[in-house]
Amino acid sequence: MKTEPTSLNQLLLQWYDENHRVLPWRENPTLYRTVVSEFMLQQTQVKTMLPYFDRWMAIFPDFETLAAAEEAAVVKLWEGLGYYRRVRFLRKLAQQWVAADPKPTTYDEWLQYPGVGPYIAAAIASIDFEQPVAVVDGNVVRVISRLRKIDKAFGTASAATNEVRPFAQELISDLRPGDFNQAMMELGATLCSPQSPQCMLCPWFEHCESRMDGCADQIPNIRKVKTERIKIPRLLSIDTKSKRILLQEGGLEGRLDGIYELPPLAGEIPSSWAAIATIKRGISNQIITEPIYAVNASDSLSWVHKKTEPEWIPLKNVEMVSLSGPHRKWLSGFLASNEDSY
Repeated sequence: MKTEPTSLNQLLLQWYDENHRVLPWRENPTLYRTVVSEFMLQQTQVKTMLPYFDRWMAIFPDFETLAAAEEAAVVKLWEGLGYYRRVRFLRKLAQQWVAADPKPTTYDEWLQYPGVGPYIAAAIASIDFEQPVAVVDGNVVRVISRLRKIDKAFGTASAATNEVRPFAQELISDLRPGDFNQAMMELGATLCSPQSPQCMLCPWFEHCESRMDGCADQIPNIRKVKTERIKIPRLLSIDTKSKRILLQEGGLEGRLDGIYELPPLAGEIPSSWAAIATIKRGISNQIITEPIYAVNASDSLSWVHKKTEPEWIPLKNVEMVSLSGPHRKWLSGFLASNEDSY
């Protein structure tokens, strides 16, 4: 016999009150802080985004300040968080919100804003406007699938989300819906983990159907997206006379518009060339390997893949340019260890 949603709701809220992590947007909640935190947390772990959140609030403390900011300054402050479409959407959202009269308050109204899908709209509606609209992310899918032993095979994560959403909506109520949604995400992030869930500590220990059947670690059953391996040779070219470096904006098929990186090499790499280093990174289901080749400044333009026009950037200005996180990390280390040469 399934436990009534009201009992499950109360058990989870009690657990959340006693065990939730102290996070800045929870300790000092505002609509703006909710929106920023939810945008930052998309495809990013809490521990990674925390320092970004603090810096962001110091520079852009409200919708009005963000709406008035130049895009370049906004993107620069986001540097290293990746998925840069998020920050552009966030800026456009601020501009739309500032101009709106009346301001959005409902789930459906927030869905009309840039970058806001069902998950963020539900988070805002519940946390800031006390509306009982359930959030469903990967954590919630896992928690509810295990609670109700939804063991069917899903071809995609979105299919699992659609299956779970009615169950999540059944559990939420008018009683502290924002806290309940945060509790669901907190439970998935801290105890109901993908591997080795800490069932003994779970507030739903006695009610979790997959735990009772000993199959919690096998649920949910979502087909893994096939990993794609990509190799992108890169060019390092520094003009020692003018003290400039060749960089290019908008790489990775347009996913990095406004972000600079070392230019990709065009054509077949001569067998006599040897990479001086290799950058490795993962984006979504892609594992990207980027061997770096040093090329003389006089020859460099003939080797650049010119999807966009490369630019010679003064070395003294590199810190002011928005670089992708992996390229910033490698280039900063390289320049620091070779500062006598440049």
